[in-house]
Amino acid sequence: MPPARVLVTGSSGLIGSEVCAYFAGQGREVHGVDNNQRAVFFGPQGDTRWNQQRLERELPTFRHHELDIRDRPGVLELVAELRPALIVHAAAQPSHDRAAAIPFDDFDTNAVGTLNLLEAARRSCPESPFVHMSTNKVYGDGPNRIALVELATRWDYADPEYAEGIPETFSIDQNLHSLFGASKVASDVLVQEYGRYFGMPTCCLRGGCLTGPNHSGVELHGFLSYLVRCNLEGREYKVFGYKGKQVRDNIHSLDVARFIHAFADAPRRGEVYNLGGGKANSCSILEAFSLVERISGQRQRHTYVETNRVGDHICYYSDLRKMRSHYPGWDLTVSLEQTIAQIVEAWQQKLVT
Repeated sequence: MPPARVLVTGSSGLIGSEVCAYFAGQGREVHGVDNNQRAVFFGPQGDTRWNQQRLERELPTFRHHELDIRDRPGVLELVAELRPALIVHAAAQPSHDRAAAIPFDDFDTNAVGTLNLLEAARRSCPESPFVHMSTNKVYGDGPNRIALVELATRWDYADPEYAEGIPETFSIDQNLHSLFGASKVASDVLVQEYGRYFGMPTCCLRGGCLTGPNHSGVELHGFLSYLVRCNLEGREYKVFGYKGKQVRDNIHSLDVARFIHAFADAPRRGEVYNLGGGKANSCSILEAFSLVERISGQRQRHTYVETNRVGDHICYYSDLRKMRSHYPGWDLTVSLEQTIAQIVEAWQQKLVT
């Protein structure tokens, strides 16, 4: 059975809100931690109060806690009070570009905030599964050194070793990460260490593009959501380098929540999983343009910037074989086209209200 009390950080964000709704839908008591820091990082377009209000309105078992995960005494006190049976840590500063402008805020949020939560869990509920939303950016630009082949609309791996995507054994060392990637490496390793050193049930989910209709996408974070918004508003979408053929794998937030449930039911210690849509749910920016245009019926306006983002992946999709092996009851249930259709519908509703 799913855990009775769930604590979710970043509860007003895409993954956090999906996890809250998922477990509340199973009758569980859900506590969300969020202080709308996304609006501070990204401005009004990143505001997530609407999502907090939606959760409070729609989920009878949900309770919001206005708390910054950098507030160590506050985090220790809340976890001691709640003693949750599951902690899902989805709060983060999520942008490469923003991290370079706010390095202290980035590290304090991503690394120190994670340490605060881990230590709070160790003191108050060390037996409770701790799921950390990490990122594929912990691999830095290492995937860019894999031999690639240029196809008509995308780059792809030429090396057959990576035919299924990037595995968890891929090195995170000796790479360019961006400051965001570095702070997430620190949090990723901390989560593993609390699992291995203290024997706690922890895992890192190294996400690709996690997406869905409740994403407050902005230019610096939220690829598909922001692209759809640009399409519907007739705004130009900026493509940064690689001919627009850079590839990402996209996983619907519901399938993320479903995997968290699977891990919570059968937790392991200090595990790592590459959580994405795999090759089947991957697309390049050019391919995403075509998909969105077909669903929305509107032409995608865009401009091209020759310089790519620092540390950006040319091609990345997740090898899902380890996840499927450890949790054979889990698999992807939402296709890329279904995901985009949901995002289009959600933005259409938001833009007319």
